[in-house]
Amino acid sequence: MTAKPKEKKTSMTTIVLPKPRHKSKMSLEEAFLKRRSVRAYKEDALSQNEVSNLLWAAQGITSSDGLRTAASAGARYPLEAYLVVGNVEDITPGVYKYDPVKHSLTMRKKGDLRGKLTTAAHGQGMIQEAPVSVVLAAVYERTTSKYEGRGVRYVHNDVGHAGQNICLQAVALGLGSVVVGAFEDDDVHNVLDLANDERPLYIMPVGKAR
Repeated sequence: MTAKPKEKKTSMTTIVLPKPRHKSKMSLEEAFLKRRSVRAYKEDALSQNEVSNLLWAAQGITSSDGLRTAASAGARYPLEAYLVVGNVEDITPGVYKYDPVKHSLTMRKKGDLRGKLTTAAHGQGMIQEAPVSVVLAAVYERTTSKYEGRGVRYVHNDVGHAGQNICLQAVALGLGSVVVGAFEDDDVHNVLDLANDERPLYIMPVGKAR
């Protein structure tokens, strides 16, 4: 894929998320028991607290030396997390990039783009229906620069770890989620305005199950 050079952005909205909670009334074992792929969602908005915990579960910082919630081969952390917002309390619809260090969101594109993301994913309607989708993309070179060809497999391991974290965190929050891997890479790349070296791997709609 040959991506077009990105135009320099001079004005972006940054949202510092609430601190994620580190305790829950639900045990990890109960979350395992209740986890299911959910493909139908209510219209209810998510809260910023819910978004905060979902993104922290995906790639949040958990130590002073920068280790994260999801394991990564060689601590290379090739993943980037994006949030496609349709209906979140006090967050304007748009595409946002998650910053794990600042635990914040930076707007990349404004507007409700769930419909375009749905089209890029072959019309899978749960993406349009869910209030948000977490999209995990990878910069392969962060890992392959150390592990060469084997690093591609390690990146795919990493995204599996992060995806399961999101699924289990969603359950603990009383939400549903599903992992979507069927989409046109170039179309998702354009909808999200990904950087040239970022490749989309997962789309994960999240919301209240109906």
